Amino acid sequence: MADSKTILAFMAHPDDVEILCAGTLVRLQREHGARIAIATSTSGDKGSIEHGPAEIARIRNGEGKKAAALIDAEFHCLGSNDLMVMYDPPTLAGAVEIVRRVQPDVVITHFPDDYMVDHEITSKLVRTACFAGGVPNFLTGAIAPAPLCSAIPHLYYADPIEGKDLLGRRIEPAQIIDISSTIDMKEKMLACHASQREWLRAHHGMDQYIISMKQWSALRGKEIGAEYGEGFRQHLGHAYPQDNLLGELLGP
Repeated sequence: MADSKTILAFMAHPDDVEILCAGTLVRLQREHGARIAIATSTSGDKGSIEHGPAEIARIRNGEGKKAAALIDAEFHCLGSNDLMVMYDPPTLAGAVEIVRRVQPDVVITHFPDDYMVDHEITSKLVRTACFAGGVPNFLTGAIAPAPLCSAIPHLYYADPIEGKDLLGRRIEPAQIIDISSTIDMKEKMLACHASQREWLRAHHGMDQYIISMKQWSALRGKEIGAEYGEGFRQHLGHAYPQDNLLGELLGP
């Protein structure tokens, strides 16, 4: 653990990372000198009631880059459209290219059972990309393909929104990371996504998405006696790493 690690947070839309796991990313960077990369499946082309798809995609992609820049993180976008993230050969090839380009030790993505299909498909794409990153015969077709990964990275699923699955059943995290020391930066990163306030108010019936994020983080934190927390489960299927690297780095 002495060497600094590379962490990839790969989720569906701009602002998903900031809502679900940014506090953990900042702790890894501050405490262990981790290199951070953020990736999204889409640029958020449908997340607006006032802008057309191309314009809101441009705005939201810029907001994602701005948020990543606050912590000197790389930013990548797969290029899918909102509500149309597909588990198909070209999309999977793009996801594998991102994983190979980043060469992560740890990958964080959406929980497999979520309220939104874009999240679930992204979770599956990322899971396969982690496995396929080191497979020589998985050819992405890229003009200048990234080098193969040397190993399958540690894969973690962040809490779904409100900690529940698509049927409203409670999802229990296997571990909760204390993010009390990084909640301020998490808030600043989420605030970069200013275009989403009106959209969430109009479509989701929720205002002050930053307040909602902090309220949920506070509920998770309370479970471990901390002010704020973020919950995770580790992918422990065959061939994936079995040691809990995230837990080793950031404690119980």
